[in-house]
Amino acid sequence: DVFAKVKELIREMLGKLQEDAKADEKKHAYCEAQKKEAAAKVDESQSDVDKTTSRIDKADSTIVQLREKITQVQGELSELESMKGEATANRQMEHEQYLVAKKEYEQGIDGVQMAIKVLKEYYGKNSEFLQQQLSNDDHSGAASGIIGLLEVAESDFSKLLAEVEADEEEAQQAFDKFVKESKISKIEKSKALEYAKKEKTRVEKSLSELKDDVEAQQDALDANLDFQSKIKKECAQKVETYEERVSRREAELQGLKTALQILEEETADTSFLAVKRTVRRHV
Repeated sequence: DVFAKVKELIREMLGKLQEDAKADEKKHAYCEAQKKEAAAKVDESQSDVDKTTSRIDKADSTIVQLREKITQVQGELSELESMKGEATANRQMEHEQYLVAKKEYEQGIDGVQMAIKVLKEYYGKNSEFLQQQLSNDDHSGAASGIIGLLEVAESDFSKLLAEVEADEEEAQQAFDKFVKESKISKIEKSKALEYAKKEKTRVEKSLSELKDDVEAQQDALDANLDFQSKIKKECAQKVETYEERVSRREAELQGLKTALQILEEETADTSFLAVKRTVRRHV
């Protein structure tokens, strides 16, 4: 029976198309799931790399700032030592100048006092001569005038001595204050320097660990990108899209179903006519 063979062939073709449709649908579902999973993994890996890279950049910036801080504080400590040395040298020089001036003024005072004492003792023993000098118009007040001048000189020397002693005391107080403040400042800066060095060491260690982390994360990202690329190639539509294949297959299925229906109707009609002829023949 030719029609029976044709119908069987059509049924086989329909079955094959339906199997292909199911396989294609299954592959499409697989590809969509794999692409979604691959994209999620890539996004997660990229996010990890971006976060760690950001932390690395921040650590690099912190290290640069700490290096600048260390250099700055070291410079300040060096300058502080230089200022202290200079101040100490100046104070020593001022003190030596003070000692020289003090000795000169004290010697001047001692000399004047000795002269006044000698003159007073001399004129005390020679009171008659002193009276004659005082009564003489040409020499009136000469002796007392000399003593008066010496007393003025003594007073001047005493004032100068008092001034240099006051200046020395003031300079020493200022120097002592500077030394005390310098000592405090040195302690503070030394602590700041120690902290900056420790912090720099800590951040450098953290940076090394972050670089190891980002290297591993980059490897994971590369692996996920490779997987994503393979999935895209595996699921790539070379000629037509999934939707186009579905539409084409549905059209083919519908055509085959229609052809099968027509053949079945033709077969039914043919069988009916054959039966009718047989009945007439027997009548």
